[in-house]
Amino acid sequence: MRILVTGGAGYVGGFAARHLLTAGHDVTIVDDLSQGHREAVPPERLVVGNIGDRALIARLLERHRVEAVLHFAASAYVGESVADPARYWRNNVANTLELLLAMRDCGVGRKVFTSTCALYGERAEMPLTEETPQDPGSPYAFTKFAIERMIRDFARAYGLGHVLLRYFNAAGAQSDGEHGEDHRPENHLIPILLQALLGQRECVEVYGDDYPTPDGTCIRDYVHVEDLARAHELALQACPGPGAAPEGHVFNIGTGTGSSVLEVIQTVERITGKQVPFRIVDRRPGDAPRLVASSDRLRNELGWRPEQATLEEIVRSAWAWHASHPHGYAV
Repeated sequence: MRILVTGGAGYVGGFAARHLLTAGHDVTIVDDLSQGHREAVPPERLVVGNIGDRALIARLLERHRVEAVLHFAASAYVGESVADPARYWRNNVANTLELLLAMRDCGVGRKVFTSTCALYGERAEMPLTEETPQDPGSPYAFTKFAIERMIRDFARAYGLGHVLLRYFNAAGAQSDGEHGEDHRPENHLIPILLQALLGQRECVEVYGDDYPTPDGTCIRDYVHVEDLARAHELALQACPGPGAAPEGHVFNIGTGTGSSVLEVIQTVERITGKQVPFRIVDRRPGDAPRLVASSDRLRNELGWRPEQATLEEIVRSAWAWHASHPHGYAV
């Protein structure tokens, strides 16, 4: 297929774009490089620009005869969204509206959207299914909630075929160590721990050890980024065409297994042979005690299975990337 990938020079978007290229798809990437990296994708595939530029997006859709859009571009820091919600509503929601309008005007009727488990908020029942009631607890999560609704509205009114992917904690790196995670600033646990081992952080702060979990620290479902990339290709294949049923498809992406912060630290120490410097601090507002996915629908309907399902495999790949690229994509 001829595909436009927004945010395709970012972490998950980059892995998805490279995977689709390897699978033989014709991929065009648009990224404003505010968080993405030129080095993450083939330069001849990258167009530097913002999805809020409707005229630019329309030109790309028409020039490349795009059949489907994979939409990753977004601001994605929970704390920042609380401090500066205007940025999140503009960058995530308003810019996505411009993207959808360009798709409608150019007759592009397939969209796969990267959503988040943060939509579910703090829930007692686990694992989380696609039917779990939604209770977004931050401006970031609420912008994803609003975009899902906007896509459904476009589906009902304009026949937009779509798949919504709510994934859990993306982690890991390419198995050969050539590509990995490089956020500025970094806010994901595994790379933060590895940065501490590389002397780039004096100490790692663990937010709370009094949660109702076995060791008192938060539990998350870590899914390898290469498995996420494969899920996006399967979603693309399953995406209904223009004019299809307006409800589209919704899938969680996770392993169904949770690991606590302390378990992640212990795994990092075991894989690297190094001791992680950390200290316990107060809880961080908005952190749910436990977030674990049920991916039964994705497994049963699309045949997805995580190929790197263990925390050990995820950490080993991440360490290979960070040890060989201690400053990420920077020279």
